Amino acid sequence: MLFRTTLWAKRARIVGVRVARLVSIGATRLLPGIRYLLRSLHRKWRRSLQFRTVLTTLMLAIASFAVVGAYLSNQIANNLFQERLVQAESETRYNVKQVQDTFDGAQVTDQSSVITLVYDTLNAVEGRGSVIQRRYVFEAMPEQTKPRNRWVESRASDQLTISVIPTELRKAVQNSGKEQFWASTEFPVGTEDRPGIAVGNKVTFNGTVYELYLIYDLNTAQKTLDEIQNVLLAGGAVLALLIGAVAWYVTRNVVSPVSHAALVSEKLAAGQLQERMVVKGEDEVARLGASFNHMAASLQEQITQLATLSQMQQRFVSDVSHELRTPLTTVRMAAEVLYDARDDFDPINKRSAELLYNQVERFQSLLADLLEISRFDAGVATLDAEPGDIVQLVSHVLEGVAPVAGEYGSQVTLNAPAESIIVDMDDRRIDRILRNLVLNALEHGDGRPVNISVAANDTSVAVAVRDHGIGMTAAEAARVFDRFWRADPARARTTGGSGLGLSIAAEDTKLHNGWLQAWGRTDGGANFRLTLPLRQGETITKSPLQLEPVDVGLHGGDGQRTMLLLDPSPVAAADGSNQAAGGGHDAGPGAAATAGPGSTDPESMDPFPVSADHPVGTDPGTAGPGTKEGS
Repeated sequence: MLFRTTLWAKRARIVGVRVARLVSIGATRLLPGIRYLLRSLHRKWRRSLQFRTVLTTLMLAIASFAVVGAYLSNQIANNLFQERLVQAESETRYNVKQVQDTFDGAQVTDQSSVITLVYDTLNAVEGRGSVIQRRYVFEAMPEQTKPRNRWVESRASDQLTISVIPTELRKAVQNSGKEQFWASTEFPVGTEDRPGIAVGNKVTFNGTVYELYLIYDLNTAQKTLDEIQNVLLAGGAVLALLIGAVAWYVTRNVVSPVSHAALVSEKLAAGQLQERMVVKGEDEVARLGASFNHMAASLQEQITQLATLSQMQQRFVSDVSHELRTPLTTVRMAAEVLYDARDDFDPINKRSAELLYNQVERFQSLLADLLEISRFDAGVATLDAEPGDIVQLVSHVLEGVAPVAGEYGSQVTLNAPAESIIVDMDDRRIDRILRNLVLNALEHGDGRPVNISVAANDTSVAVAVRDHGIGMTAAEAARVFDRFWRADPARARTTGGSGLGLSIAAEDTKLHNGWLQAWGRTDGGANFRLTLPLRQGETITKSPLQLEPVDVGLHGGDGQRTMLLLDPSPVAAADGSNQAAGGGHDAGPGAAATAGPGSTDPESMDPFPVSADHPVGTDPGTAGPGTKEGS
């Protein structure tokens, strides 16, 4: 027995594991389909007004039909039952009276005659062939003295028993006198249970009190009720489908023009200004379509005028810039001749020659920037990207701006990895961006230190240019890349370049699919961060450098180098040469010296920790106070 029990338990576990596996496989294959269906319905519900309207109408119609159908079915069932009940009570009184009269007038003394009389009398009240089929249960009341001639204890039709009579009904009949009671019940007929009404009374025969129950079959009424319910259900389903079809047709006539208007609006937004709505009829939808077409025509006319005006302006700038190059070259040559001979002039003419030379240089720079901007506006600017070392490019830029740093008296430092960082870039454009940012930092740095940091992660590289000058506010940082914008419009243009430098830098950055962002704080300096993807076609998700800097010292270490470009310290000025504080290398205006950890001033340098930042362009949300002017 123990062995068999163990064997059957093991088999049960195996069967359970197999069933669980089948259920798991079925759920695994079924649940994705269910989720996909639910997502599709949810998407359709959110995006289709017609689907939402039709489905809502169907749900409300079905709910209404369910409530009305339930009410009608309940009323019909109650009416049928009450009708059968009244008829059953009336017939029972009549038949019980006949039975009692028959028993009272019987003159039988032997057992056989008594049994025959009871059988014939009860069969007479069974009512076979009538509209309502009656069945009976004849039972002697318990707890009464049994006479010697009681030859009938119980009798029932169709093999029924007293158990089909509800207990509450029996108690009511046993405790009553001549009253009549009824109760709903179920009784077996063949292999099915049928609903019925049991009506109970007392009868007396040969001194014995009997319980006589007549059971009325309600199967016919139940079938009638089922047929009525089926008709209501079918009618409700057909009506729901018809209502759904009507709702679909009506909403289609209303929603289709709206959908068409949405489609035409999308095409207009995409630049297809010739698109119009199809107008039919003279109703509200037709008037809406006509108004929409009128609005589209007006917008097309205005956009065309603006586009034509913009093209004329761009062409004008480009043509004027090209036409000015030849006379400007002549004027520049003449200005150079006068500038070279200025020592032979009197002070007034000498000053005029110097002013003419400087302003011609500035005019030529402005003309070059205007030509570059016109290329961006015309969409002809192209990117010639090749792999290159951005650290070497930054060092080259810093060497080029060394004389300017010496003129302003700013110490310039570079914090970059010791190894190379290879980036797919257009060297000419990146050189222009970095040169513009560094010159801006020197110009607006008030002679304070300027720090350049370079860092890279798996997908991008960042270069940050940090100065400690006048800074800018958040509102100014949001406009720092606008063309010809200045922080103080009333300020004379004695400093800065054409005012297009940062705008051109932003356009060059967009060509590289990169970020150019600005941060500043009033009287706390500014920080410009350039972030580029390492490989063309990749998307930047996080910049390796933080936009808002942390003003702490830099400490050179393994894998990191710090370059001191220019240190205009009093000691160096007194000695007539520039030297790195701890490196002992000469660092003239055109040279760069590599310094160790002890060669830099910790208070003048600030690193940029790695952090995630916000996306493209100038980020007003993260920009702090301060501003820069376009150089």
